Amino acid sequence: MTREQYERWSAPIARHPRGPAALKGINTLLTRLCYVCYPLALAVLAITRDGRFWRTLLVPALSFVLVTFLRKGVNRPRPYEALDIRPIIHKDTKGNSFPSRHVFSVFVIDMAFWYLCPPLGGVFLAVGVILAAARVLGGVHYPSDVLAGALLAAAAGALGFWVV
Repeated sequence: MTREQYERWSAPIARHPRGPAALKGINTLLTRLCYVCYPLALAVLAITRDGRFWRTLLVPALSFVLVTFLRKGVNRPRPYEALDIRPIIHKDTKGNSFPSRHVFSVFVIDMAFWYLCPPLGGVFLAVGVILAAARVLGGVHYPSDVLAGALLAAAAGALGFWVV
């Protein structure tokens, strides 16, 4: 992604009077939705003594730790650092752009919901796609960052929920 591409993609949002606030709101709302629904699902599994509790807890947790180490090792600059752009979604973070841990988290939670309740998995798949687009349009991640985060989450989920 170049500076010109980012500006072309984000211009309609940046120019709209409520565009930046709407993008930031979508980012916040969808993130909170995931981070509320996932612990609720874990609580229901624990209360009902569902045997899927530990797998639903450990697959996302362990893979999150592995992705954190990966991104620390890569330490890719964020678009607003490398392209000298003014992002719509403000962050003070330097580096650690690849892979997007934000998108990874949403998609690995989505994989947990596919494991528990496929219709909810479909809903959270849509949430993940929208959130990934918001992160790119917001200027905090490159398309390859969010794609890698989503694919790593899908692989971790497939391995952890269905293979092992």
